Amino acid sequence: MTELREYEYAVIRAVPRVERGECVNLGVLLYCRWQERLLARTLLPEAKLLALDPAVDLTGVARALRGIEAVAAGGPEAGPAAADSPGQRFRWLTAPRSAVVQPGPVHTGLTGDLDADLERLFRDLVS
Repeated sequence: MTELREYEYAVIRAVPRVERGECVNLGVLLYCRWQERLLARTLLPEAKLLALDPAVDLTGVARALRGIEAVAAGGPEAGPAAADSPGQRFRWLTAPRSAVVQPGPVHTGLTGDLDADLERLFRDLVS
């Protein structure tokens, strides 16, 4: 029997016009303290974003998503954040902000397979 471990996750969303509060889910961040792993999966649904705001900066949103994925991975593209632990990077990525690309609230779950749960959350909440 697989031992279940606690994890935290947040949906990454785009709010093209912050004053309207409408959003499109773009990805999922998932962090497991027990495994010291931070995972991210994103998608850029251009048609949905353009439906909310025909003037949305798709290039900027794509750049923000690449930055989130780089920080989550912790590699050289993460810049100074690469030196931080996965938990510190998760907290930084999920800090509230008023921007077009922003995190939703942090939720918790239990997992025996972190990669499978990332795929499930992505399928259910994003794609």
